[in-house]
Amino acid sequence: MLFHITQTHTPDDCPVDSGGSGTLYNADAEGVTLKAMYGAFSEHVIFYIVEADSFKAINQFLMPGFKLCTCTVTPAAEESIVK
Repeated sequence: MLFHITQTHTPDDCPVDSGGSGTLYNADAEGVTLKAMYGAFSEHVIFYIVEADSFKAINQFLMPGFKLCTCTVTPAAEESIVK
């Protein structure tokens, strides 16, 4: 299933000087495939589209940023709603 994740941090917790945005997620989390990553970096917000088989996998993906960020995780679909 696809998920849209919005990850936000404060300017004080910005990782720009300590490895960058790649330090806020675990690219090797089992059960998660990162499909896309976009940033509104001046707003300290990162958007991810991931495919995951469980919330446990999503938690492992987000674990590196848990002490620095807040996240919203929204299920998403590639299919249109047909009436």
